[in-house]
Amino acid sequence: MNEKPPGDQRQRIDKWLFFTRIVKSRALAQDLVEAGFVQVNGQIVQQSSRMVRIGDVIELKLERGDRVLIVRAPGDRRGPFEEAQTLYEDRTPQQAPLSPFERAQRKLGPG
Repeated sequence: MNEKPPGDQRQRIDKWLFFTRIVKSRALAQDLVEAGFVQVNGQIVQQSSRMVRIGDVIELKLERGDRVLIVRAPGDRRGPFEEAQTLYEDRTPQQAPLSPFERAQRKLGPG
């Protein structure tokens, strides 16, 4: 009987990132948030206890590239990938594919 209306469902950002399979553990999600690599609705979030709700825009700076996600639902558990995809809408801009020449270029390393 005390179920919240759909627009008022909220969840901690670290749990949501874990349930969506963006990160492998809640501890990694907390580290990502506390390092300042997560923005919610254009504002940098530095506390993993920040609540997100349906319709929030989450921008992530990850090693494998930046992501822009829109929250579609809070998670109940860390389920299979197909279930996790229903929790968000991916609005990440598409990168132009690299030409064969660009792919063949070696990036300079530290040594």
